[in-house]
Amino acid sequence: MNSKLFLILSLIAVSLSSSILFAQTSPPNIVGQNDDRRVITTAVPFLSITPDARAGAMGDVGVATSADANSIHWNPAKLVFIDYNIGFSLSYSPWLSKIINDMSLSYLSGYYKISKEQAIAVSLRYFDLGDIFFTDANNIQQGRFNPKELAIDGTYSRKLSEELAIGVTARYVHSNLTGNFTSSTIEAKPGNTASVDIAVYYTKEYQNSNLSFGANMSNIGAKLSYSNEANKDFIPINLRMGSAYTMYLDPYNKVTFALDFNKLMVPTPPVYARDDNGAIIVDPETNQPVIERGKDPNRPLLSGMFGSFTDAPDGFSEEMQEIMIAFGGEYWYNNTFSGRIGYFYEHSNKGNRKYLTLGLGFRYNVFGIDFAYLVPQQQDHPLAETLRFSLIFNFQPESIADNSVTDE
Repeated sequence: MNSKLFLILSLIAVSLSSSILFAQTSPPNIVGQNDDRRVITTAVPFLSITPDARAGAMGDVGVATSADANSIHWNPAKLVFIDYNIGFSLSYSPWLSKIINDMSLSYLSGYYKISKEQAIAVSLRYFDLGDIFFTDANNIQQGRFNPKELAIDGTYSRKLSEELAIGVTARYVHSNLTGNFTSSTIEAKPGNTASVDIAVYYTKEYQNSNLSFGANMSNIGAKLSYSNEANKDFIPINLRMGSAYTMYLDPYNKVTFALDFNKLMVPTPPVYARDDNGAIIVDPETNQPVIERGKDPNRPLLSGMFGSFTDAPDGFSEEMQEIMIAFGGEYWYNNTFSGRIGYFYEHSNKGNRKYLTLGLGFRYNVFGIDFAYLVPQQQDHPLAETLRFSLIFNFQPESIADNSVTDE
């Protein structure tokens, strides 16, 4: 359990403000001190994990692909374009199974179409970090705790025209990593916050094809704290934009290609000034570290969001490095069997996630099942062999439901 405890404490450390980090004497390293690698970190990163197997098999694309019950996560505006009136999905993924055997992400989502122009949906995301054991200085066990995080969503989607829709999601987030753990240097408590997503979706049918565009600004919300009100961190506010193109090869075969671009709308870690001995220089008047390049990351919400496009220490070139790219393809035979493939790219200075994804899907009547498998480029990567499973149920095809209403 040593690796589990280290992981949990690392998550807590990320949530502490730089003022606490700089209170230590000559810290060996802090976020942002590597001039080449400035990985952006946030609280509750589980909100950014792909929850479903379909998108997980397509390189984590989803902002402009065809709508399903998991659109709550990818683009809530898509929900009103679902071909069914009622449906839900249940997804499960063991997480970081290469290093820890009892972490998992579960995701339950459901939708209901009020009319052809409106839809509502709800979802529950549950991240189980397994068990950790607390010990004292003599390595004597003091107790056991199961860290967990969850998010509850409520979504509304509405058509503005036959081809354009908007959507909004309200979200409550709860994160309990330590169970009110207290030590001589850290007093931790569960973190709570709320956020919203704002999305738009456009889709156009042609004779033998379909072209769609989507955008979703997600997790727009207050900072979260695990200690006191002075120590708060951004949640993963994200801007996702993309498109999808579907070709209908014949009445039985179709293929879709999708491309997404993502950027975290949170401050980039700056480069702090150091003296000749490598120690961080602290301003004696403010007791804050001196920033050599970049901007102060401890900013208000709106300043942090919109300033994230211009705050990288190395300017425009580094801002471009912060854009993550996802590409995926999907083939369907008779709307029954599907094969999927995708690729996700993140710059080596910003996290270095690069992986191939594969998956299969099956639909029969109201039932569907999806499977995804992740293959990282790097050896011994913690995401290696990540599996995702999704069960999907759709009821009342829209045409049938409309006919039944008309007959009455």
